[in-house]
Amino acid sequence: MLVSTPLGNLGDISARALAVLRAADLILCEDTRVTTRLCRAFAIHRPLSALHEHNEAARIPDLLERLARGQRIALVSDAGTPLVSDPGYRLVRAAIAAGLPVTAAPGANAALLALTLSGLPPQPFLFLGFPPPRASARRQAFAGLRGAEHAGLRATLIWHEAPHRLATTLADLADVFGPRAAAVGRELTKRFEEMRRGPLPVLAAHYADHPARGEITLVVAPAEEAAPSDAASLDAVLRAALAEGTLKAAVARASAVTGRPRGEVYARALALRAGEGA
Repeated sequence: MLVSTPLGNLGDISARALAVLRAADLILCEDTRVTTRLCRAFAIHRPLSALHEHNEAARIPDLLERLARGQRIALVSDAGTPLVSDPGYRLVRAAIAAGLPVTAAPGANAALLALTLSGLPPQPFLFLGFPPPRASARRQAFAGLRGAEHAGLRATLIWHEAPHRLATTLADLADVFGPRAAAVGRELTKRFEEMRRGPLPVLAAHYADHPARGEITLVVAPAEEAAPSDAASLDAVLRAALAEGTLKAAVARASAVTGRPRGEVYARALALRAGEGA
């Protein structure tokens, strides 16, 4: 049984989640210290055992054997819905493959909560976990998304992010996606909850001056429909520039000529070089 736990406010736990945890033969959790505090708050006295990215694969055979014997195993993450940017996926896949029943007690989810509070279009949306921690890989991932938007992707984008990377990630998003509307959810459901909304460059500047603390979720508005003539103009400038020089020089030239954000132009240049949209 997958059991969702509160993001921070203990009042958000469901009656069903409490019943499942109290009846479990074993509670699997990311960090036993975190789940111990939850159990103490609700007088839950069941065995706890750590399941995380470093031991999940090794533990699967024993856990499947326990499930096959009829034991009731509950899986929780430190906060929110299990498997969403948290361990447990491999165990769930193995249980399904073994024909064992898998169900869930639904509840809190930071990505969906941030989406509903952002004021941005709620559907469709695309949840992307954490961006790559290294700047070059992160910018490449954002450029790939921008290329997908050129190919027709229209979805509100959602990420989690570590507080010490928030300002640089927002700056990278602003460079690739331009002054698009966005929102930053911080410490959702907790005492110091914050939902800050604004254009990406404004948010980047704010958090550069005011370093964030706590759990972070980013929400970015979907791309607007591009006018065909605008897209064709960018492609024409890029093709001419690519024929005359390097990718870097072509991006700089096309960005200057069209006024498009450099990150957006870079993503389109990569797509054209790969033969997409030609």
